[in-house]
Amino acid sequence: MPAAIPRVTLAQLVDQLGPRTITAIGPADAAMAVTGTEFLDIADEIADAAGTLLLAPSTASLSTARLAAVAAAAADAGAAGLVLKCSPDRVAAIAAIAESTGLAMLRVADRISWRLLDAQLTHLLGESDATLSTPQDRGAEPLFAVANELAEHFGGSVAIEDLSRNILAYSSVPGQLIDELRTHGILARRVPASPYNDDQYRTVLRSDDPIKYPRLGDEEPRVAYAIRAGAVPLGTIWAIDASGDGPVTEEQAERMRRASALAGAHLLDDLRAHATSQRPREDRLRTLLTGIDLTGTEFAELGIPEEPGAALLAFDVPHASPTAVAQLRSTVIRHLVLHRPDTVAVAHRGRVYALFAAGGADEAVRAARPLVPLLDRLVGAGTLIAVVGPVHRSGAVAGARELADRLLEAAADDPESGAGRVVTTSSVRPRLVIERVAELFADADELRDPALEALSADPSTSRVAETLLVWLECFGNVAQTADRLGVHQNTVRHRLRRAEEERGIRLDRPDRRLAAWLQLRAAGVVHA
Repeated sequence: MPAAIPRVTLAQLVDQLGPRTITAIGPADAAMAVTGTEFLDIADEIADAAGTLLLAPSTASLSTARLAAVAAAAADAGAAGLVLKCSPDRVAAIAAIAESTGLAMLRVADRISWRLLDAQLTHLLGESDATLSTPQDRGAEPLFAVANELAEHFGGSVAIEDLSRNILAYSSVPGQLIDELRTHGILARRVPASPYNDDQYRTVLRSDDPIKYPRLGDEEPRVAYAIRAGAVPLGTIWAIDASGDGPVTEEQAERMRRASALAGAHLLDDLRAHATSQRPREDRLRTLLTGIDLTGTEFAELGIPEEPGAALLAFDVPHASPTAVAQLRSTVIRHLVLHRPDTVAVAHRGRVYALFAAGGADEAVRAARPLVPLLDRLVGAGTLIAVVGPVHRSGAVAGARELADRLLEAAADDPESGAGRVVTTSSVRPRLVIERVAELFADADELRDPALEALSADPSTSRVAETLLVWLECFGNVAQTADRLGVHQNTVRHRLRRAEEERGIRLDRPDRRLAAWLQLRAAGVVHA
């Protein structure tokens, strides 16, 4: 748990975060010292939590009595307070809990994600307490002052960028080394397109140390470092190094770290107030789901490693209203984040999609299964969950979303398939094969037997087509076919003769039988 250096009180935290982010409910000890934060799993026993601010994403579904019990246990463990989200109609009840337990109850605004709140608290509790030495002229904009401070040390132009590669601030130190690429970026206030961009930004955002890129053509050597608040990436700093292509020195690395800490504080405040152009995590996931305007760094920005990759869960409630979909998303994120803190979830086209780090489909299935009874109780009966993954690149998520949609549709169309409520590719693979074959038949006339097509389309011979399909599925066993259809064996033989004599359908070879079965199955000819 991070130590509070210097001592930070609960009142100071609430004041710094502001009413748009967090508000106190009921009486509280404003002078209580906060030493750290920790996510609370309500299923676990609360151990020693002296001075700890407990973040409780999953309390919205608790009854008032259960919430009071959790608060009492937290108070007994010495917690500094309990942070939660709640609807306006529960505020009075929670205020009563605060008064009876003596524990500070803090309400978080719905628009503030738990991950962002954790990053804000991490910064305020002193993890980002490094500062730059006072420059001669900081000017009006703190980020420009940070850039100038670094430029004086590196001897080259410095740019501070957000995650969308917009240049938020740049240095203006007389005599600084600058190249055409940086000049163009400053004029456009955006990083120029380059085939190297995606790999470089991905590497920088994933690295714990500053990275040196050597001279490349007309581009001067650069040192780059990520700007973070806690585990949340906020942007990058790029400094042209006038000393040449040598390795990053210890002093340069320390300067970059200190600049990153100070820039992170300002970017975090801007992000909380929605005053910058940075997209929240939910918008990043929407970009991934559509596959439009990808930068290639989305995984790093979401804190998800490309190896081992990420799993995508798709949730579908039958006949869901917009309210039910919103409740579905809230429930999914509230419960997944307890065990998968990197989870991000959005509502998209009537479904909910969640992305989190996972090395395989089995791992994701284990995370999804406990949600089934919970969603039935809180959202609606019959919710299906499709599991796809892992995916290892930003560009693969849109394809994973399309596959997840197909899995959900396949499971809904064929409830007798045995796929269960948590659907994977393996559980509905036969259905996927038939669907793909149907697409092939629809696009290629030469693959379809006209006689079979006419047999299926003619109402007077629909029973013949049905009998033919069932006979093929019974591997030519007339007795089994008659039993499945509920007719006499002679009726089966008569219909098979009609298919051959009236339509010229020949099934004397295995490949003919396979082609006939695929065409009939793809055409939707099924036994009633």
